[in-house]
Amino acid sequence: MRTPTDIANNENLSEEELEYGPDRRGHKSKERRCVALGEVRDPKDMVRFVKGPDNMVVPDIAGKLPGRGVWVSANLELLQKAIKSKAFARGFKSQVKMPDDLEGQVEAGLKRSVLGLLSMAKKSANIAMGYDQVIGMAREGVLGLRVEARDGAADGRGKIRTLSRAIARELELSDPTTIGCFTAYELGDCFGRDKMVHAGIKRGKLCKRLRLEAERLSGFVPLIPTDWDDYDHEVKKKES
Repeated sequence: MRTPTDIANNENLSEEELEYGPDRRGHKSKERRCVALGEVRDPKDMVRFVKGPDNMVVPDIAGKLPGRGVWVSANLELLQKAIKSKAFARGFKSQVKMPDDLEGQVEAGLKRSVLGLLSMAKKSANIAMGYDQVIGMAREGVLGLRVEARDGAADGRGKIRTLSRAIARELELSDPTTIGCFTAYELGDCFGRDKMVHAGIKRGKLCKRLRLEAERLSGFVPLIPTDWDDYDHEVKKKES
């Protein structure tokens, strides 16, 4: 008989239970088991890992690589805990090799994923590029996500923040999410320009996908740089 300790330590569990969690409803769960915590969670908040041909653990950011996966909550400390406690070997039920820079690989992969979604937005009518366009989108009340260059000036983003939040609250909508962890050159490369300081994403399905992916990234790097002069204003939440 399995004990709660067995479940927490990923022991005496079947292969399906190791990846998907205990079957409580008679079918495969949509949740995934975090090997760092021994708890089942929503996969949108996690990162999947697979074992390569050389037994090296590889991050599967998109969750589409073949083979059975091991899941860890999208959080740097929990990933480090999983590495230190040898949870990957228990999860795969075999010896594995751990790359020295697994944490860096995950962060880089999540950043590429967010930039990829931003690039996708460029091909649609869901994006505003540059200060004037973002201000225009904010005035229309459809700005769902702000992208601000990490090395951009506080004045411009402050004006966008103030206007977009005021209109969102007037319309009883959530404040736009802010992504500020990329440089102007990184954003420019993503959007096919030399540099990009301000961009905005219209509320909708793509905006929701970006928010979810940005939330995963936030477990490894702050979306709002702590050295911004207006950091306190950026992180201030709408009062309920």
